[in-house]
Amino acid sequence: MDVSLFDFDLPKELIAQKPNKDRASSRLMIVNRAAEEITHTQFPEIVHQLKPGDVLVLNDSRVRPARLIGIKEQTGAKIELLLLKPLGEDRWEALVKPAKRVQEGTVITFGNGQLQAIAEEKTEVAGGRIFRLQYEGNDIEALFHELGQMPLPPYIHEQLDDPERYQTVFSRVIGSAAAPTAGLHFTEEILEEIRNKGVHVVFITLHVGLGTFRPVTVERVEEHQMHAEYYEVSEETARTIQEAKQCGGRVIAVGTTSVRTLETVAGRFGGEIRASSGWTDIFIYPGYQFQVIDGLLTNFHLPQSTLLMLVSAFSSRELILHAYQEAIKHRYRFFSFGDCMLIL
Repeated sequence: MDVSLFDFDLPKELIAQKPNKDRASSRLMIVNRAAEEITHTQFPEIVHQLKPGDVLVLNDSRVRPARLIGIKEQTGAKIELLLLKPLGEDRWEALVKPAKRVQEGTVITFGNGQLQAIAEEKTEVAGGRIFRLQYEGNDIEALFHELGQMPLPPYIHEQLDDPERYQTVFSRVIGSAAAPTAGLHFTEEILEEIRNKGVHVVFITLHVGLGTFRPVTVERVEEHQMHAEYYEVSEETARTIQEAKQCGGRVIAVGTTSVRTLETVAGRFGGEIRASSGWTDIFIYPGYQFQVIDGLLTNFHLPQSTLLMLVSAFSSRELILHAYQEAIKHRYRFFSFGDCMLIL
């Protein structure tokens, strides 16, 4: 399957640069797969699209402020690191730019010498490096909060006034290099309305890393390799989903990260959801047979991205690309701080 089949032209002015003042004021497109119908509404309508007995699955991962700007000790050159995931013993996988200035043994200093990163080796990813961190004390996360910045995507060019707006209101487990953006639309009030309706609200954790936002550089979809990301599913979440499925309830995933986690677990356990944790590099594209989810809430994604391919697999490529053209026609906001669609 050719990657170009998932291309579309997007006016740059539709790329949202800032979040709405009110999280829930975003627009919502509802895509009915069976009827191939599209409805335009506002996000609070999601409450009325859910039914008693349904399960809403949210990703509670929290974004680490892991964009670090430092100085190359040998030359004084400015170097930027985006820490992706810890490898143990203070070793981290990271993206670095400009990568050509960072070779094995390069030392990068951050703050007033509070943190140093020593490059150990290259990874298979362009611009990827393994670093060993050196610092005083034992609270590296506190140091990241002091020295780091929120790692906004490269298509966002404006400063974020409040870093919490790139976190969901239910974020809890720190570890992501990017936000699970479909969850950004929810407020505590809307979640309470959903619970009061008899919908089960449960959480999984998938730490968003390179696997989610790495661009597709091959020509054939099947040749793309996903980068592994860590996930956890609790006993409570697994039990709630299994019981709901047995009683005819629907499983509505919030975001592609929730989808990938649930489908990974189902693949491990013969279609069942069980408590588990591990690493997933599942790549979902058209032709995939879903085992768990019945609905998907998701933002509008980049052309030729693995995210768009996953969404197309859940519906159809033709219907999703038609929906995207409708979104462009109606001036929806795209990408991380943009509007969203609910596919049922």
